[in-house]
Amino acid sequence: MTKDELRAVILAEIENIAPEVDASSLDPKADIREALDFDSMDVMNLVIALHKKLRVDISDSDAIKLTTLGGAIDYLLKKLAE
Repeated sequence: MTKDELRAVILAEIENIAPEVDASSLDPKADIREALDFDSMDVMNLVIALHKKLRVDISDSDAIKLTTLGGAIDYLLKKLAE
């Protein structure tokens, strides 16, 4: 999976959780919680959705790496390559 494909998957899952947001304009370095007004349940739903979609195990301690779009892409690319 390429970086662009993974970005599209993450943005699609964000929009599934919060259809009212325009995830395509999300700054890769912005904190997803602040930029999209996500609460802890939204973040957990995103982690679960990405786990199911990509079949990647994301530990609780690694979930912090998914707080930005750029961080999520980097982390998930590494996990998919394993």
